[in-house]
Amino acid sequence: MIHNKDTILDLAAQQKRIDGRALEEYRQPIKIETGISWTAEGSARVQIGDTVVMAGVKLSQDKPYNDTPDEGGIMVNAELLPLSSPEYESGPPGPKAIELARVVDRGIREAKAIDLKKLKKLCLTPEKAWFVIIDIITINDAGNLFDVAGLAALAALRSARFPTVNLETGAIDYKHKTSTPLPLLKEPLPVTVYVLNDALLVDPNADEESAYDARLTVASDADGTISALQKGGEFPLSIEQISAILDLALEKGSFLRKELNKAVP
Repeated sequence: MIHNKDTILDLAAQQKRIDGRALEEYRQPIKIETGISWTAEGSARVQIGDTVVMAGVKLSQDKPYNDTPDEGGIMVNAELLPLSSPEYESGPPGPKAIELARVVDRGIREAKAIDLKKLKKLCLTPEKAWFVIIDIITINDAGNLFDVAGLAALAALRSARFPTVNLETGAIDYKHKTSTPLPLLKEPLPVTVYVLNDALLVDPNADEESAYDARLTVASDADGTISALQKGGEFPLSIEQISAILDLALEKGSFLRKELNKAVP
């Protein structure tokens, strides 16, 4: 494996990559599995190339926030397990884990993907509402966690079902699920486009990811509406680059959505 940053950048300038892929090509295989956890209300395992991420959805009832008394809520957490990369250590979430959670959260939240008002209406306890907690766990980090985690989170949300609730006591029976899915209004997917020596590429492996100048994560839904943008890297982006990145991100978002639809109808 090539670790020399200059070599990676020189290849990018020639529209080439160290693994032979086209700049706009995702790694293979792309695998999406759901229902991998019996204890979660929704779960998914997603693999792109050698990068593997798991996502779980838990549903709980809690008091609504004071400023949104008629809505439920969402929360996204990310844990970068030491087994997934020698760069990660046990302990509280570091900057990379926090950013990963925020990027996934922002795409879902800003798209208003989940009907938060319905989360309140579906709760049988008047003073409470349903809250959706998404936990993201890395199994193997070989590059491009943003896209893989976002795909895993959406697959888990799509597969989630509400637990059974006792109509008399309001007690939640997490061992038995209903057939009621989450009230998803939109399904945003993130695509991260990386800039290496003025070349635009998607789905970098770990070596390419360590060499990028800038990146932009674009979350979009099925009709191409962009819900969130997140820039990374120290280099600025020109208007022309941003325009090209958006076009590429929307194209690849459609590609990933087809893969999701095949795996989770």
